[in-house]
Amino acid sequence: MEVAVYNIKGEDTGKKVTLKDGVFGIEPNDHVVYLDVKQHLANKRQGTAKSKERSEIAGSTRKLGRQKGGGGARRGDINSPVLVGGARVFGPTPRDYSFKLNKKVKSLARKSALSYKVRESALTVIEDFNFETPKTKEFIALAKNLKVDGKKTLFVSAENNTNVYLSARNVQRTTVINVSELNTYKVMDAAHLILSESAVAAINNF
Repeated sequence: MEVAVYNIKGEDTGKKVTLKDGVFGIEPNDHVVYLDVKQHLANKRQGTAKSKERSEIAGSTRKLGRQKGGGGARRGDINSPVLVGGARVFGPTPRDYSFKLNKKVKSLARKSALSYKVRESALTVIEDFNFETPKTKEFIALAKNLKVDGKKTLFVSAENNTNVYLSARNVQRTTVINVSELNTYKVMDAAHLILSESAVAAINNF
């Protein structure tokens, strides 16, 4: 399919760019999208939650009361989980939440996410651009021209563009990345996707 290419003023340049049907026009697979997003979020977890077990609590091991006849639950020392200040039973321990996904699954998920953006008319292609110096005001003007100001927006370029990145760094709900950082979570998390011409050429080869 072909889509129009806009400039940073929000004007149609008259040029067209081809979005490969095998990347932007597939039937989205919701389950693989779910798996890829789940893996992305799981891999970001620190997994450092920890509570003390009975053997780790500092306290006397003296038995506080007799075994029977007290009218309550049996308990041993002051570290018992049934007492306030005692240990926690089956509490969290440090663990690794990450898991593996096959490359083909992740590739299908990313293509599904891109296809969703095309279906929702939430994808815009702009010609390659750069700023002479980092200027947040210029980036805000760009977003207004493209009618995405206030929306959660993902800008994707073919390679690192320092001035554009620095210009957008303080703009809320806006993220600037290059093609190598593109993943399913970031695409699905954005309300609108902005691709540069060169980024489209790179993504068409996915």
